Amino acid sequence: MSSSLLLSGSTVSSSFIAPSKLSLLRNPNQSLLLSRNVSRTFKTTTRCAADSPYGGSNVPTFPRTRVWDPYRRLGISPYASEEEIWASRNFLLEQYAGHERSQESIEGAFEKLLMSSFVKRKKTKINLKTRLKKKVEESPPWLKALLDFVEMPPMDTVFRRLFLFAFMGGWSIMNSAEGGPAFQVAVSLAACIYFLNEKTKSLGRACLIGIGALTAGWFCGSLVIPMIPTVFINPTWTLELLTSLVAYVFLFLSCTFLK
Repeated sequence: MSSSLLLSGSTVSSSFIAPSKLSLLRNPNQSLLLSRNVSRTFKTTTRCAADSPYGGSNVPTFPRTRVWDPYRRLGISPYASEEEIWASRNFLLEQYAGHERSQESIEGAFEKLLMSSFVKRKKTKINLKTRLKKKVEESPPWLKALLDFVEMPPMDTVFRRLFLFAFMGGWSIMNSAEGGPAFQVAVSLAACIYFLNEKTKSLGRACLIGIGALTAGWFCGSLVIPMIPTVFINPTWTLELLTSLVAYVFLFLSCTFLK
């Protein structure tokens, strides 16, 4: 009987079927249109939820991601120092934390400026070396011959030897009331000969240079120290002590920079 009622198109009322659903059953086109709208709305909602970071939370985005100039992108002057560049980068990363594209844009501009600064420093260093080499080549023959005996060791070697001879000088000053600096001078001469022997691999040459440096330092100290006004010299410091300080300087220079 129910099948005959549906085929005849008569009105059906039942306590188990709502009137709105019955109207949809009567109008198939309206039912199809409604299903399409529901499907489109579901897709749009799903896409928006997936696109928004952190489940749709409101994360601020960097407004200058499309700015090509790295200085303008970071909001600093083209003459900004490295400290200002670092400060701007850290501030922007903290402000736009949580947005991946914004952080990549900020980091990209920062890396460009960092690489540019490195290239400029490298070019400046190369230019200084080239200028120095050119000046040496244009120098007189006697100066070239003199420079052939000079070398520039690593800075850690320079500082270690400087500390050693400065310690000898301080030891001599502290021990000046008890006696002369003969022992400290002897230790400094032995250290100078040891360092020279390491470089030249010739003990005879090392002894010759070391004794020559000590003699030259002592001679120059004997000439220069009396010319210094007594106002600038401690009254307890003797001529022998001051001359030994000059000798320490000559020993340091000879064992550090001579070949």
